[in-house]
Amino acid sequence: MNLRPRLGLIDYGSGNLRSVSKALEAAGAQIERLEHGPIANGFDAIVLPGVGAFGDSVTQLQSRDFFAPIQRWLEQGKPFLGICLGLQLLFEGSEESPGIAGLGVFPGRVRKFANGSVKVPQIGWNSVEWTEHARALYAGLPPDPFFYFVHSYYPEPNDSSIIAGYTDYGDRFAAAVAINKLLATQFHPEKSQESGLVLLRQFLATL
Repeated sequence: MNLRPRLGLIDYGSGNLRSVSKALEAAGAQIERLEHGPIANGFDAIVLPGVGAFGDSVTQLQSRDFFAPIQRWLEQGKPFLGICLGLQLLFEGSEESPGIAGLGVFPGRVRKFANGSVKVPQIGWNSVEWTEHARALYAGLPPDPFFYFVHSYYPEPNDSSIIAGYTDYGDRFAAAVAINKLLATQFHPEKSQESGLVLLRQFLATL
């Protein structure tokens, strides 16, 4: 890892960038906020946070010239961290915004929690069960962690081999995905105290 890796934080009008930035800085990164594309060379990774509606976020990424540059970045296998909506946008589409295409990095859709089965949105702490796939990529993951969630939708990958962690909320769902130098979480590591910082340090250690 570089002494202090340089990360580009995508600002597309969605998400609490201050808390994400502070957490990543505490974990050991330098942060530069990016308000429009294209994405300049020289970043060790880019970070896509976000809360809000899937379709509106796609529109904002496109209008700020981020959508295609992020796709190219990911196609090249460059390091990437996605948080909450930044995970959901990696898939082909969402039940929240029918007809709106996501970044399409992974085959699969984003589903809504079934009405009546659980309180929606899920707000609060929940446990995450790491997969063997995740442990192979990140040797120092926090054991038996709890993370902070705020969401009504969750990803349903077609390929279960990319799933890094599961959470139970009514049903068992993918709470994180990882492949090579890409990590994306449905939960908010920046709001998850020490477990979140440990996870962010693990990501930075791969850069």
